[in-house]
Amino acid sequence: MRPENQSCVSEFLLLGLPIWPDQQAVFFTLFLVLYLTTALGNLLIILLIRLDSRLHTPMYFFLSHLAFTDVSFSSVTVPKMLTNMQTQHLSITYAGCISQTYFFIFFADLDSFLITSMAYDRYVAICHPLHYTTIMSQSLCVMLVAMSWVIACACALLHTLLLARSMKKENHSCVSEFLLLGLPSQPDHQAMFSALFLVLYLTTVLGNLLIILLIRLDSRLHTPMYFFLSHLAFSDISLSSITVPKLLMNIQAQQQSISYEECISQMYFFILFGCLDNFLLAVMAYDRYVAICHPLHYVSVMREGLCVLLVVGSWFFCCVHALLHTLLLVQLSFCAEKIIPNFFCDLTALLKLSCSDISLNELVIFTEGGMLFILPLSSILGSYICIGTTVLRAPSTKRIYKTFSTCGSHLSVVSLYYGTIAGVYFFSSSQDSNDKDIISSVIYTVVTPMLNPFIYSLRNRDIKQALEMFVYKVKFHK
Repeated sequence: MRPENQSCVSEFLLLGLPIWPDQQAVFFTLFLVLYLTTALGNLLIILLIRLDSRLHTPMYFFLSHLAFTDVSFSSVTVPKMLTNMQTQHLSITYAGCISQTYFFIFFADLDSFLITSMAYDRYVAICHPLHYTTIMSQSLCVMLVAMSWVIACACALLHTLLLARSMKKENHSCVSEFLLLGLPSQPDHQAMFSALFLVLYLTTVLGNLLIILLIRLDSRLHTPMYFFLSHLAFSDISLSSITVPKLLMNIQAQQQSISYEECISQMYFFILFGCLDNFLLAVMAYDRYVAICHPLHYVSVMREGLCVLLVVGSWFFCCVHALLHTLLLVQLSFCAEKIIPNFFCDLTALLKLSCSDISLNELVIFTEGGMLFILPLSSILGSYICIGTTVLRAPSTKRIYKTFSTCGSHLSVVSLYYGTIAGVYFFSSSQDSNDKDIISSVIYTVVTPMLNPFIYSLRNRDIKQALEMFVYKVKFHK
């Protein structure tokens, strides 16, 4: 269907509050005061909790996140309402309306989950006071908050996608499913590839789960470096779980279809966790820079509040990044061609199937997407340049060995992650475009996440000691 034959809703009208025109100024002032009180009051709570070490407890950790959520929740609706009251302009764009719906649901759900976590914290404090410190450990608190973010994000995305899907007019070209071509292999090789990818996937999941478990159980690993590593391990599990299980199901069932909603959801989470990997590697590089270039100030700089803020900020920006591309995509219509030459729903492949104008999508990919890729990479390169400069100022074998042992694992992961990108897109000329896409996808979603646990376990003394102690405890309890 041609784009010009489609009817499209570009904006909606917000009627606002049921008040008389001569009362607009009074209500505008009232809501402005309420909003500023909400924002400044909650920001003051966050600031006090960050600055006062006596407030660095699970209760106030959850409270700071609740305060941030309350500020965000109000900011989703009130500024737009105030703007409309002031300008007498009632319209809101389609993308703006869908985005507002997403974040309204997201922060409302997050509020609910955080209040539940705070209730559990109070239950442990009152009913099990002697075990409070061991139960409400830092890792559990971070996990509760992270899971609240993930579940609230997934819930908001589900409702947003269903809403955006239902808003399409009847005379749109409607695609209910896509076909995933999968791996370029012969039919008699399918069983072998299925077994291979199953082994790789299980190795990825079990290896990264082991890393998370060791970091949580061994108190010596309760440091910023391993805090970031545990999030990277979780991100790697998620990145593989988005695509590989569906690939294995399609191979076993000899079925290549994937529904429209599943395809868009898969694309969203692939962008989210791919971006999160990128940000976490940059954060870990900054951590190594502070540890080597400013060792005396490491504890004060890389404090718990900053580490949590860096991780939450990474999640937030990646959620927004993935949501932006998803919202731009769901506004497009798709032609009769619905074959995706890959084993999962990739953004670029879906854009090629669209019969709508994709110039805005491409512009956002090259600007916003490029910026979110280049900035973390520049941060990583800048950190290691500073590290190298610091080490070479007073070179010694002991210092170089210590730096290598500190940064070796992370540098290996960074080299693998960005090296595969360069190898596939810049130095490979023997494969056609589709084969390049599939090769790069396999490397990102299967190979790199699988190798990360081996790199950190084989090259990291602390992880190896934690693993030995864990195995010893298991044998001892037997």
